[in-house]
Amino acid sequence: MELVSKLAQFSERVQKIKDAIATEEATKNSLVMPFFQLLGYDVFNPLEFVPEFTADVGVKKGEKVDYAIIVEGKPAILIEAKWCGEPLENHTSQLFRYFGTTDAKFGILTNGVTYRFFTDLNTPNKMDLEPFLEFNIFDIHENVFPELMRFAKYSLDIEGAFSAASELKYMGKLKDLLESLRDEPTESFVKYVMSEIFDGIRTQKAVDEFKAVVSRGFNQFINEAISDTLKSAMRGQSESSRANVDLSTDVEVAQHENADEAPMTLEELEAYSIVKSILWEIVDIDRLSWQHTKSYMVILFDNNSRKRICRLWFNGKQKYITTPDENMKPIRFDIDGLNDIYKRSDALKEVCRRYI
Repeated sequence: MELVSKLAQFSERVQKIKDAIATEEATKNSLVMPFFQLLGYDVFNPLEFVPEFTADVGVKKGEKVDYAIIVEGKPAILIEAKWCGEPLENHTSQLFRYFGTTDAKFGILTNGVTYRFFTDLNTPNKMDLEPFLEFNIFDIHENVFPELMRFAKYSLDIEGAFSAASELKYMGKLKDLLESLRDEPTESFVKYVMSEIFDGIRTQKAVDEFKAVVSRGFNQFINEAISDTLKSAMRGQSESSRANVDLSTDVEVAQHENADEAPMTLEELEAYSIVKSILWEIVDIDRLSWQHTKSYMVILFDNNSRKRICRLWFNGKQKYITTPDENMKPIRFDIDGLNDIYKRSDALKEVCRRYI
């Protein structure tokens, strides 16, 4: 079973047991060590995963970081773990002290739920105080998986991860900035926008009133961009697949007469992203595409309607997905939420492998 599926199952397990974990040691044993096992490390082999790794700090001897991942006999990644109920904000400095005394290139601070990845982008051998990558085990975005794969034992890429860290750091900052400006434009940003488009006198009253205009315009632009992208994609999918209509006797095909006109929802778009995150380990996700009808969205392999991966039925009270069996007959799986799609990873991969 591939990493994405394992992490989805692990996330469910963490959700069930975290409230029963009362200590830091229990967090390490129940959450942190199993997580790194998922990444392929033998957590009981002191030659690659060392507990209580000595990281003497100045005149203080015997200082120990919780774990160190060893590569070619030297520490490459330091891991400091805290109790799962404890916020991480006050513990970065502790990892910072350890980092500068070793050859490690990365530091990970975690409470078993949130994981923060640090390196030394600003000054060599001096850990940055801000993480370049952060995720919550209950909500791992699909963009995180390729970065996380860099730290798995079987694909560990220290140099590649360090090269990617700078872009990740500033991409994260840019997204946070744009989100904050969308929700609450700063006065300096409003004044900049006014300097480009406002014809009147920029009094303080005008700036205050224009702030609402900027906020609404920002949000409207984003919504229209998403809508235009979806409409364009749907037109392209429809035109390129008209000659490829599925003529099977599948009982779902009767719904296909409603195609093309219904707008795709953000929930469906997120579900499509989840399916891609499940399948990216076994297939080039550029080979996946989708079509939309008033009743369902279908995800295809090589844009071929005879190579259906699944259909997503989200319009009724009970959401469900269907995957085709070897005779192209639908197998139904009810879901209560989008995360339940991960539970059907094996079924989706089985279908995809038929077409590879």
